[in-house]
Amino acid sequence: MIHGGALDLTDYPFDEVVKAADECIARGGKVFQKFTCGNCGNRLTMEDADKFYTEGTCDKCGHTTDIVAAGCNYLVVYDLKE
Repeated sequence: MIHGGALDLTDYPFDEVVKAADECIARGGKVFQKFTCGNCGNRLTMEDADKFYTEGTCDKCGHTTDIVAAGCNYLVVYDLKE
């Protein structure tokens, strides 16, 4: 998992996030799923672009979070050179 800061640390309903992320991907963005550990509160970012997971394991405490139940968010990266 990649760690990093974000402007919006809020987690939103999984299905809504995936729908919004799909729109960003369609516009050429690379999307990385973010979630909050349900145990220690650590903020994590998945390493694989354009893929959403239903659960994630915290590299700090080892807890596995049900991301569908807890919600998530995403980071989008656009290549502005195009």
